[in-house]
Amino acid sequence: MLKKIGKIVFGALLLLLVLAGILYAMYNEPLPKGTRGKNADELAMKMLTALNYEAYKGTRFLEWSFANEKHHYRWDKDIDTVFIAWSDYQVHLDLNEPTRSSVTKDKEAVLGTAREKLIKKARSFFNNDSFWLVAPFKVFDPGTERSIVSLKDGNEGLLVTYTSGGDTPGDSYLWILQPNGFPITFKMWVSIIPIGGIEVGWDAWQVTASGAFLPGQHSIGPITLDIGDVRGYN
Repeated sequence: MLKKIGKIVFGALLLLLVLAGILYAMYNEPLPKGTRGKNADELAMKMLTALNYEAYKGTRFLEWSFANEKHHYRWDKDIDTVFIAWSDYQVHLDLNEPTRSSVTKDKEAVLGTAREKLIKKARSFFNNDSFWLVAPFKVFDPGTERSIVSLKDGNEGLLVTYTSGGDTPGDSYLWILQPNGFPITFKMWVSIIPIGGIEVGWDAWQVTASGAFLPGQHSIGPITLDIGDVRGYN
């Protein structure tokens, strides 16, 4: 009986490996090579201008949700703090001095090692989930490299590589832009996904109360990644 079960499990694993290999062969794209320099920086600035970057810089508070509204955020950009709520936990995260952060569960303070772990988890949530909201505004962050890539349709794409910072340094994103610089999609080459060049739509753009453009959702093939009720205000 055990031998038969072992054969079934082995067969299933083999099938998964074959399917993974087929998907990799069909969809994987090598990271394109681009040209760094002034033109790349100008294209990045064109994207920022299209998104009203000055209004984004002047926006003090950003609110949104993530992971099917499992993570909730209120980010005070002026003082670099963010309130994060998920499950029964609430974290007031100090982005500059995480040790100053406070953690509660069901309105009771969490202390000791559990507090440290939850602060680390909250920061990881924020790094990931905020990127899906404000990635276009991070193209000049410290540790970024920008280059221009020639696309198959003859247009130019903006390739941004994060050489440091965040949880996954080395990740790259190729922005596909409208002629006026407004972003349509990006393609990803990231460490947590083995297939390179997965395309993600930046959709349901809205103008916040502060005047900044922010997305309400992302399309990844048949999947829609919802960011909830996005708000930006002062």
